[in-house]
Amino acid sequence: MSEQVPPSWRDLVRPADAAEVAPLALALELRQRAPYDPAHWGARAVEPVDPRMLARRQDDLSLVARPLTRGARGTWIKGDADWDDVRRSPARFGAERSRWFAELEGLLRDRSTGAIFPTGIEWLRLGAAPRLLWTHLADAAPLGIPLVTARDDQTVRLAAAAEAGVAVVPAPDGALRLRARVVIDGEDVDPSAVRALGRTGVFAFTLGSAPIRLTLAPADLDEHVAALLASPDGVLVAAAERGDFERDGLPVLRRRTTVHAAAGLALPTSAPPTLRVGVVHRPGHTLSLSLVWVYAGLAPIAFDAPPHPDRDVDAEAPLRAGVQRTWSAATELPFAATGTWHGADAAEIATVVVPALAAVDGLRVESTGEAPAYHRLAGAPEITVRTVETADPDWFDLGVIVRIDGRSIPLAPMLSALTRGRRRMMLADGAYFSLAHPALSNLRDLLAEAAELGEWETGVRIRRAQTALWADFEDLADVAEPAVAWRALAEGLRNVEATPAVEPPAGLRAQLRPYQRAGFSWLAFLWAHRLGGILADDMGLGKTLQILALLVHARTAGEHRPFLVLAPTSVVPGWAAEAARFAPDLVVRTVDATSRKRGQALTEAVAGADVVVSSYALLRLDEAEFAGIGWAGVVLDEAQFVKNPATKLHRAVQALPRDVTYAVTGTPLENSLTDLWALLSLTAPGLLPSARRFREEYVQPIEKGRIPDEAEAESYRAARLSRLRRRIRPLLLRRTKELVTPDLPSKQEQDLRIELSPAHRDRYDTVLQRERQKVLGLLDDLDRNRFIVFRSLTLLRLLALAPGLIDPDDARLGSSKLDALVDHLRELTAEGHRALVFSQFTSFLSLAAARLEAAGIGSAYLDGSTRRRGDVVKEFREGDAPVFLISLKAGGFGLTLVEADYVFLLDPWWNPAAEAQAVDRTHRIGQHRSVFVYRLVAAGTIEEKVLALQQRKARLFDAVMDDDALFAGDVTADDIRGLLED
Repeated sequence: MSEQVPPSWRDLVRPADAAEVAPLALALELRQRAPYDPAHWGARAVEPVDPRMLARRQDDLSLVARPLTRGARGTWIKGDADWDDVRRSPARFGAERSRWFAELEGLLRDRSTGAIFPTGIEWLRLGAAPRLLWTHLADAAPLGIPLVTARDDQTVRLAAAAEAGVAVVPAPDGALRLRARVVIDGEDVDPSAVRALGRTGVFAFTLGSAPIRLTLAPADLDEHVAALLASPDGVLVAAAERGDFERDGLPVLRRRTTVHAAAGLALPTSAPPTLRVGVVHRPGHTLSLSLVWVYAGLAPIAFDAPPHPDRDVDAEAPLRAGVQRTWSAATELPFAATGTWHGADAAEIATVVVPALAAVDGLRVESTGEAPAYHRLAGAPEITVRTVETADPDWFDLGVIVRIDGRSIPLAPMLSALTRGRRRMMLADGAYFSLAHPALSNLRDLLAEAAELGEWETGVRIRRAQTALWADFEDLADVAEPAVAWRALAEGLRNVEATPAVEPPAGLRAQLRPYQRAGFSWLAFLWAHRLGGILADDMGLGKTLQILALLVHARTAGEHRPFLVLAPTSVVPGWAAEAARFAPDLVVRTVDATSRKRGQALTEAVAGADVVVSSYALLRLDEAEFAGIGWAGVVLDEAQFVKNPATKLHRAVQALPRDVTYAVTGTPLENSLTDLWALLSLTAPGLLPSARRFREEYVQPIEKGRIPDEAEAESYRAARLSRLRRRIRPLLLRRTKELVTPDLPSKQEQDLRIELSPAHRDRYDTVLQRERQKVLGLLDDLDRNRFIVFRSLTLLRLLALAPGLIDPDDARLGSSKLDALVDHLRELTAEGHRALVFSQFTSFLSLAAARLEAAGIGSAYLDGSTRRRGDVVKEFREGDAPVFLISLKAGGFGLTLVEADYVFLLDPWWNPAAEAQAVDRTHRIGQHRSVFVYRLVAAGTIEEKVLALQQRKARLFDAVMDDDALFAGDVTADDIRGLLED
């Protein structure tokens, strides 16, 4: 098999028609079908036309075409240049010319039947010429293809353009005649000598001269003009029908094509389209409306029907815009060209929309059916709210009256309509009003919240604790009439300063600071009204002392039932000691064992007690016994321990029979707003909505950014946050150390970036890449994979501290963080300072203890497993050891260690409240030296990301508690992705 030789570059660049090619022309010829002869039943012949034949008759004319080539004498002849030869011989005739004729042949095929012309056919007919034909013919001259005829008695030319319209001329006896009017290249042509080539062009011919001159021209032909060109004599409009023609027919012609009136003939102007509004009133306050276009000579056309040639869209446009603009200005109901409305919406259409549309020029309203006597109430709502005292001391009845234009509006139907998203409401007599007024939607929201917060048995009710909700009702109402008892309660809870001052009881052995006296008065006010609350002062501001003052006050006022104080196990002894110190007259019983171990029932163990102090652990174990005693009140110290509503402990507290509950914690909100909800569900049940609605209305918009309208994200989130603050503020008291104790020594905090050693860095980066790949694939279902994910994060955090914590063989790599800690402590202890050192990991804390011992620095040690907690604390306070090593969990509460003035946090945690509690072991009342706090952060590790996350979560606490910025929440999948980013 021979190898194929590739073409040379010369072959590629050789011109396609470089060789000599045979000339080609397009021949056009006018032909005519033979006249009809009834004696011959066969097809009539189609023959060439000469001038004499054309003069006798001009019907059944057609144009045909074929290619010609030049003969030996220089004339254009058929030769062998038929359609098939030209298409198949590009080398002979030239590729461009051959292609041009092939495309022309395709354009002239019979599209109506799809038939293909047989090979060898000579002439093709120019019938319903496609629009592309005219651009194709215009391309002939540049290719050297002239337009010629094959006969000496005919000539042909291609004109640039033709215009065609309708001419209206007078006829005898008042009649009119409609004829075509044709202009070719700017000159009028006798329409009787013009024929249409479909809708895209015309050909004209001359009469009475030789040769016949043929002219082809492209034109846009309307069907009416094409029909007139097929009728050389035109169409007669009899005098008797002239009026009908001018009213119905003339407007149609004018919309379709150009109409020319003969000189001296006056034609009436055509009326523009109008809009008809059909309004149908039906029983049951139902109204149907439809908009239709009305044209002379046409059936009504739907408003939204697609355009067609019989319509004048330019004339419709201003009327269409005017109708929609008028509708939008009249009502907030969405515009509808056709539709049916019911009730108040039907009344709105009938009384507002239809009259407005009737005033629009070019629009006519036609109504059928009997229209009811609707009346629109347009005034602003006037709202009156009053509270009425009831037999139930925990509730007030809430009376709400809404009046519009002097009419009283039934509350229940109105709320139902608002809840269902209705835009307006109708009264029984046909009066109706809009529900879109902001006051009504605000009223709906407040009443819905009140309904969610308690069961309505006999009407709308509001709890005593809901003073902030009442304040919102007051802001909304034009008139607010609170009951006398309610007024006193609401005024007392608006702020601490407004709470009536109460003298500390004589049995209290302590001098209360001003802010502590205010806190005690607030607690006494709550107790007087049997309301619970949250005392959320900063760490170290004497929350225990304020609670003890309340307990003494209650006993002095005649309360004989015992109070129950619940606290973490490690704090119980401290509570008993504080009570003995500041309230020695109170009979305090400490319950530190189950009834089985004590050998006696709880009722016997606490008989005669004023205060019973026990632990959360014992409550969980002896729930039934604690629930069998009627407590005057319950105090939850370090109340963050009961923040999870799903736990048995939370349910056990909830089941305790008591008048009130007071939560005592410096961190009522640790991770999420749900922490706050959990505490308030115990201390002020009914103040906040259900857990589900609280998530939807507060947690999701404030923490997660899930809001109804992204365009109003910031304003909506801020409004939700402001509303939450108003709700909780009356029953939550928080003062910061900076605010109430300006004399407290300063606290300086600093982050120390610790660089890892090269070997440590290599090991960390290797493990990071492995764990990153594993964790990122699990985050799409964090709830299911949470344990695995947090195990990986914990692994990375331990590795950032010391590789030996993960693999004992890596202990040789050491710990840069412990090196830095020892260096700092060696210097500080030499200067006589004392320090607290915190870590979440007891394994790392043990390494730190070993390093300090090796460095000759004495230390005390406390973690969750320490049995003699009090002895260890006393050893540090009174001993010589300058350093106290404490696990973050064990030292986060119940300790006062003002002997130290330096704090080292060895590993950051994403819960900033835990760190704050640790630091406040020493930065509290009783501290007289400045406190210095150092966070040791391993540079370039997950610890830096944890620190950033911690700062974000701290802003949520500030936003809700301290009126600062916004955001934070539980650790989410996005948070974890951020921890693992490069």
